[in-house]
Amino acid sequence: QCGWKGSGEMWMQLYGIAGSYFKVVLFYLVLPSLSLPSSMHLIQVDSVQRWMEDLKLMTDCECMCILQSKPISTEKNEQNELMLSSQYSTCDNLQLLLKRAWIISTELTRISQKLEKNRWQRVHSMTVRVNCHVRSMINEYNTFTRNSSEEMHQFEKLLLDKCSEFTAFTERCIQTEDEQILKSIKSCVNETLTAVAQCFGQLIELVLTHEAQNLLRQIELSDSMCITESAISSLFSLTQEGAHLCRIIAKEGGVDALFKICRQDCFRCLYPQTLRTLASICCVEEGMHQLEKVDGILCLADILTDNSHSEATHAEAAAVIAQITSPHLTFTQHLSSFLENMEEIVTALVKLCQEASSGEVFLLASAALANITFFDTMACEILLQLNAMKILLAACSDKHIVDTPYSRDQVVTILANMSVLDQCASEIIQGNGVQLLMEMLFERSSSGNSAEAAACERVQQKSAVTLARLSRDPEVADAAVKLSCIPRLIKLCRSPTERNNSDSVLVACLAALRRLAVMSPDGLEDSDFQQLVKPRLVDSFLLCTNMEESFV
Repeated sequence: QCGWKGSGEMWMQLYGIAGSYFKVVLFYLVLPSLSLPSSMHLIQVDSVQRWMEDLKLMTDCECMCILQSKPISTEKNEQNELMLSSQYSTCDNLQLLLKRAWIISTELTRISQKLEKNRWQRVHSMTVRVNCHVRSMINEYNTFTRNSSEEMHQFEKLLLDKCSEFTAFTERCIQTEDEQILKSIKSCVNETLTAVAQCFGQLIELVLTHEAQNLLRQIELSDSMCITESAISSLFSLTQEGAHLCRIIAKEGGVDALFKICRQDCFRCLYPQTLRTLASICCVEEGMHQLEKVDGILCLADILTDNSHSEATHAEAAAVIAQITSPHLTFTQHLSSFLENMEEIVTALVKLCQEASSGEVFLLASAALANITFFDTMACEILLQLNAMKILLAACSDKHIVDTPYSRDQVVTILANMSVLDQCASEIIQGNGVQLLMEMLFERSSSGNSAEAAACERVQQKSAVTLARLSRDPEVADAAVKLSCIPRLIKLCRSPTERNNSDSVLVACLAALRRLAVMSPDGLEDSDFQQLVKPRLVDSFLLCTNMEESFV
């Protein structure tokens, strides 16, 4: 306790000079209430030593604010000075704001839970903590922001008033034990909690919209490469915070602003970064609508077909195509202009797959192609005309290009979707594709990572589906039998660990096994035929899902 007291006096002197008394209040009120295991050792540290350790971290922000207010150049360009003073700190400050907002949101949820259980002491202490966090958040934001709107100031005042009202209510609750009084106050507390949550949500929405507008204004008005690059980088960081922020950026014209960059030759070096940001924004419906509205598909097609662009630019354009054609999205039907440019885009993507210098570039290009084959069946016919199957099969033999289960997942997806065409069988035979499909049936995760394991399951499932579809051709079925596909399919059906307990892999393997059994019934033992082929598919499925490992 003595150690903390000494440290507190020094903090008071430091912040007296800085004129920021509130941070001292936050230091005493918030930190003691946090039950962090790592905080226990601080009591045993000499207060002066602790102060010396924290001094640099706690004053960096103040120093940077002073330094950034000084113009670097001698030119009296107020707009550029404003941008330069904020570009380095905007992203970090927004991260701090979002972190603080997440803490407040979590605390409000916990207060609601404690309120349901009538734990008034906890409710009050948590309310005080929320009050401190809210005041700290507003203080921090007003420190780094400029030109806040009057509406924002009104919401700040309203939120602070509601927090004070909330704290006063909960303080009254801990001062009485009368159940009737507590019951009558509880409804008021609930209403105030709801009001605090609503004001808080509206304020955060305004703040994020304001910051998105500032960044987009920099992108649109600046002719400086440095400022534009910094603004795009900050915008990309915002998109990584979730779909809600992507919606805000899209509504404020972010897609249009970024495509304007992609239409200016002077910003060519920023194309990869700009396209990466566009791909993030287009994960939401509002972003997709904006992309269609500003003829974004045509711009992407122009970039992909322009050989003067770098491979990195082509790869990021492919990533945008992969995003907007994702089969997981329910609003891709709005892309009517995509069909008009599909042949050019598919041709450019096949070329990118063929000439890819790294596994990452191939993954982005093949992912875009795989999604397009779901988007429209005509894409498969275009791929067939471009000898895409031969190119993809050749790429799979290069372990530096197709180097992960994720890449093989994209390739086998394309093969599975193309296999509905009768002409694909001969292409598979010529490109040694049956051998590749057989190898993919052995796909296993080496790292134990859940995402990689899921990708391996998809590879197994889709390779079995492709075999089932292609085995309607006797030549393909004969090649599959000769490569011992039947024993491998039986193993996958009977051994849950071989398929990572995946039911989708089981169903696909049963379907492929039944198709091959029709073409080559002599390849199965009688027990396999009776259990895996002869019964209804659902009966075989139930039998295999209930099998114990000792049975295999």
